[in-house]
Amino acid sequence: MQPPVKTIFDAILDGQHKLVEAKVQEALDSGIDPRVILHEGMIAAMAEVGRLFEAGEYYVPEMLIAARAMKAGLAVIKPRLALANVKATGRVAIGTVQGDLHDIGKNLVGMMLEGAGFEILDLGTDVPPSRFVEAVQAGGVDLVALSALLTTTMPSMKATLEALKLAGLGDKARVMIGGAPITDEYARQIGADGYAPDASRAVELAKTLMAK
Repeated sequence: MQPPVKTIFDAILDGQHKLVEAKVQEALDSGIDPRVILHEGMIAAMAEVGRLFEAGEYYVPEMLIAARAMKAGLAVIKPRLALANVKATGRVAIGTVQGDLHDIGKNLVGMMLEGAGFEILDLGTDVPPSRFVEAVQAGGVDLVALSALLTTTMPSMKATLEALKLAGLGDKARVMIGGAPITDEYARQIGADGYAPDASRAVELAKTLMAK
């Protein structure tokens, strides 16, 4: 019989959300440190999901079901992490920019970031620049993640960056962007701090930006 934390790890990789919920609760009840469950069972599993995606062994559907399974376990463990005073890796305000209603990519990035220990403030879709400004002004936001799936909504990314600068928040939170039509060149052109082509690399980018 394998240890509970390894079972959680495997269940996340397999996308078995009910099993993850049950095993996280079981591990907590048996006295395993919630930090061990989080880092060795859940964050490690999502890192492996990212690796499998990069290797071409996992695709978006596998990433989604693994991320949902991790999220189910996170709901169980969160109260215990708060009691243990475990701090998030960072706080990310994420949203699909104004004029764009696509949310699958944004949701997947949010779940992958959550799986890496970040706290997510999901602003939803069709988010105007002013809403991102408000989120950063409210404090505690380390990163702003902007998503766009349409070439017609790409200018909303530039408008959001300009609104943040205009509000004097240019140095308060780093901005990362992504979505099907976005390129590294466009990120540089509008002054974003980074671009990620997929959810797996969005996690790596977020960690890099936090380290800076």
